[in-house]
Amino acid sequence: MGVRSDLDSNFDYEIVDEFLDHYSMMVDYMESMIIDLSKPNMYERSVNELFRVFHNIKSASSFLKITPMAKLAAFVEDTLETIRTQHKSVNEETINWLLEVSDMFAMWKDDLKLDNELSRIKYSLLKLPDLESS
Repeated sequence: MGVRSDLDSNFDYEIVDEFLDHYSMMVDYMESMIIDLSKPNMYERSVNELFRVFHNIKSASSFLKITPMAKLAAFVEDTLETIRTQHKSVNEETINWLLEVSDMFAMWKDDLKLDNELSRIKYSLLKLPDLESS
């Protein structure tokens, strides 16, 4: 039994289906928002939107008891809060880290779609990049 089957057996179908639709949409837009962080005219909008995306994923996955997803989303949300309140730009290391995070969430999207167990979090994602701009 995979993660999708587990969700379907523990929660109302409509709640699960709505989560999957929204999650899929957020994951699909994540990478372009991360890349936009490197564009000065897009930075503020992108960092705020990414913060909102990870906040929403954290909240929904917590409700659905998808613990690894909720924990990583909370970690990234906290990091984005630091970035958006203390930094006016991000460096390449931070963008690369966020792209790896995006890949992890995309992998989980596939796990959900294929009803697999959730892939393990890559430990490299748990090490914060140097947030100071170069």
